[in-house]
Amino acid sequence: MKILVIGGVAAGTKVAAKLKREDRGAEVRILVKDKDISYAGCGLPYYVGGVIADRGALIVNTPEKFSALTGAAVLTGKEAVSLDREAKLVTAVDTETGEREAYSYDKLVIATGANPVAPPFPGINLKNVFFMRKPEDAVSLRAAVDTGEIRRAVVCGGGFIGLEVAENLAAKGVKVSVIDMAEQILPGFDPEMAAYAERHLADHGIACFTGAKLEEIIGGEKVEKIRTDKRAMKADAVVLSLGIRPNTAFLAGSGIELAPGGTIKVDGQMSTNDPDVYAVGDCAMVTNRVTGAPAWSPMGSSANIEGRLAARVLAGEALSYPGVLGTGVCKLPELNVGRTGLTEAAAKEAGYDVVTVTAVVDDKAHYYPGASNFIVKMIADRQSGKFLGLQALGKGAVDKMVDIAVVALTLGASLHDLENMDLAYAPPFSTAIHPFAHTLNVLLNKISGGLDSFTPAEYAAGLADDYKIVDVSINPSLEGAPYVDLTKIAGPLPEYGTGDKLLLVCAKGKRAYLTQNRMKFYGYDNTKVLEAGHIFNEIDIEE
Repeated sequence: MKILVIGGVAAGTKVAAKLKREDRGAEVRILVKDKDISYAGCGLPYYVGGVIADRGALIVNTPEKFSALTGAAVLTGKEAVSLDREAKLVTAVDTETGEREAYSYDKLVIATGANPVAPPFPGINLKNVFFMRKPEDAVSLRAAVDTGEIRRAVVCGGGFIGLEVAENLAAKGVKVSVIDMAEQILPGFDPEMAAYAERHLADHGIACFTGAKLEEIIGGEKVEKIRTDKRAMKADAVVLSLGIRPNTAFLAGSGIELAPGGTIKVDGQMSTNDPDVYAVGDCAMVTNRVTGAPAWSPMGSSANIEGRLAARVLAGEALSYPGVLGTGVCKLPELNVGRTGLTEAAAKEAGYDVVTVTAVVDDKAHYYPGASNFIVKMIADRQSGKFLGLQALGKGAVDKMVDIAVVALTLGASLHDLENMDLAYAPPFSTAIHPFAHTLNVLLNKISGGLDSFTPAEYAAGLADDYKIVDVSINPSLEGAPYVDLTKIAGPLPEYGTGDKLLLVCAKGKRAYLTQNRMKFYGYDNTKVLEAGHIFNEIDIEE
């Protein structure tokens, strides 16, 4: 069987390597437009910052090494330009000679990935305008920074890659601003979680300007400033991280069915509408594992999973890809952010009766050196208890929280299925009640009515405007707010009526819950707890 693979970064090389292990007799060829294959695209921002010192570390395999290891042939400098499905031929152009060459196949795997979005802004071709998709992009940006000529940079795009570039530039002493035309950074997070991350970045010298559309890059020979639809900003460099588009233009006229945006529609076997043509990685449209709706997951992790599965299907196994969860994790200055599953907005759109809780929980034993907090938003269906998603922020191992949630989503667990899990505990790693379990308990308390609360989103939307804020922290912490000490509550409080609307606020939310529990015993049935307390929320106290 002759297998032709177009593309040789993550998905393409995974298909080829796995297929040769499954069927050593298969003839596998990879067409690659560039000279490099199997490079670590997700590592590029860290090369910019010098965390990864050597460019060679970004190249997982050379074509020669990959061929020797796997037995698959790698043909570099070959750009696919058309597909003739009836003749089973792919036409490619040699990038050096310009000659057109035809390659036959029995089965074709399209793994052409995606390229950065590059709208035709005025000034886009000026010196010191950079992208961040290939090793050469990171090498060029780091070299420019190391010369000292870049003191101010604007990163256009507030997704993972853009923010990671911003962090690494800031670590090199560059003054960095981030702009994004969306209303928030961190797509895939709910707005209040993204807003917290934005405030955190500002505290660490990285200003984010959302709802700002780039219109022009200005300069003589090199970048001097940018102009958005709201303001102009001085800059010595611009990094464009505006998103990516799938490399599928060569399929025009081929009859391969594309989804809106140009991704290739595939089924559970990664097969297109042509049974002899498959697609994997950033160019493929898969499904969401929770909802079954179409989902695009241009992530290195998804590319490898899809490539491995496609190879096994080509080798004759009866398998089906269950879909993606939207899992992601990102390192920011002194803050890690992670997510998986449905956001609150996506869950509502999918028709669930959504209930959420936002909790601030210890990430390890509070007395252990380096202990900090996780801010966790957990999302579920109120009626069925079905676990739907999680977002986590914190200095510590948010990936651990996210990965537990991934397992729960993969197994279709309910909240009660997740109770009393025997999760790992020792002071350097966790808390006796694991932070995931702690958050789960808070959500179950809320569903059962043991906790009456406002979420941060509800508070920001003004739902608590007719409540009187009461500071119930360990020590008075909110200037201008009356203070109540939980340990002194032994009966009705003379300053408050039992029907008064009181919003109980502490640092994290836990002490407010304990205060509410005690006040309920004494007849106070109209209190609310502000979830995640003043650590997370911006408290507005009227004078």
